[in-house]
Amino acid sequence: MRKIVLAAAVAGAALSLAACSSKADNAASATSDSAMADANANADAAASAASAASTDAAAAASEATSAADATAATSDATSTTTSAD
Repeated sequence: MRKIVLAAAVAGAALSLAACSSKADNAASATSDSAMADANANADAAASAASAASTDAAAAASEATSAADATAATSDATSTTTSAD
């Protein structure tokens, strides 16, 4: 998040200097392109992390459900055996 804000500030500063000369215009364009590339990379990394986190959470929930079902089945079997005695 900080990188995006910093990149936007740098791009804004570079664009304000662009009116001074064509060299500044080229530098502003390069800075803007670099800022956009950084923002895209950060967004992609965030999306990947969110996807991995949701996959991990789904796997953990599935494992917890399986464990609960196994515990319930064991409890039911024990209860049935005790009742039969």
